[in-house]
Amino acid sequence: MRRRTLLVSAAGFGAAATLPAIADARFEGLRTAQADTGAAAPVDVNLVLAVDVSRSIDEDEARLQREGYRTAIASPQVVEAIKAGTFGAIGLAYVEWGGIEYQRTVLPWFRIAGQEQAEQWAEMLARAPRVSLSWTSISGGIEHSRRLFAESPWEATRRVIDVSGDGVNNSGPPAEEARDRAVAEGITINGLPIMNDRPTFGRLPQVPLDDYYRESVIGGPGAFVIVAEDFTSFGIAVKRKLIREIARGAGPAFA
Repeated sequence: MRRRTLLVSAAGFGAAATLPAIADARFEGLRTAQADTGAAAPVDVNLVLAVDVSRSIDEDEARLQREGYRTAIASPQVVEAIKAGTFGAIGLAYVEWGGIEYQRTVLPWFRIAGQEQAEQWAEMLARAPRVSLSWTSISGGIEHSRRLFAESPWEATRRVIDVSGDGVNNSGPPAEEARDRAVAEGITINGLPIMNDRPTFGRLPQVPLDDYYRESVIGGPGAFVIVAEDFTSFGIAVKRKLIREIARGAGPAFA
């Protein structure tokens, strides 16, 4: 089963090399129209969802990840949190990362200010091709996300990177180096560790994954960790995390 997954993923990589990162031309049209008409309108937060697609995550788990983000963003609770902000809007980008050699902006910056835009975003994510390959470079994912903020057309009161994954950094520079560069620029990094039953290809990390995220991944003002106990509970954890990030909720640093 695992060999079949890797073969499918390799074929997907070849397709992704020739397809545009944007899943649908209609999405680009929507995004361009937003930039043209709302460039002067600020947002409450520019948020990058940085998602682990290394080979430790199989096709079923990847589907649960994508579905978790889609349903969370389009949920009435998250939309209400967005609308309750000072400006009533967020900028959102979706990144997938594997080893240090692979980071991809799947959905570039998109402004969400209500239910319609949230559902449009969720639809585009459902259509986007997916690749699974290589090792786990949290540092590479953070670096790619940090640079992505320069491409947002909207000024934001906060910049946040939301890192989710099921393993520790095992490719590229240490995660702490990339985290510290981002934090020095005023970016907050929050974490959503997935407590997989076979993290890092079945090898248990030296420290529990949630502790690793607290010590080595998150940083910046109000940074926090929310744990997904497994992939099936991922969607619930994502919704909780998004509401807290968007609302800049008060409370303890770790949940």
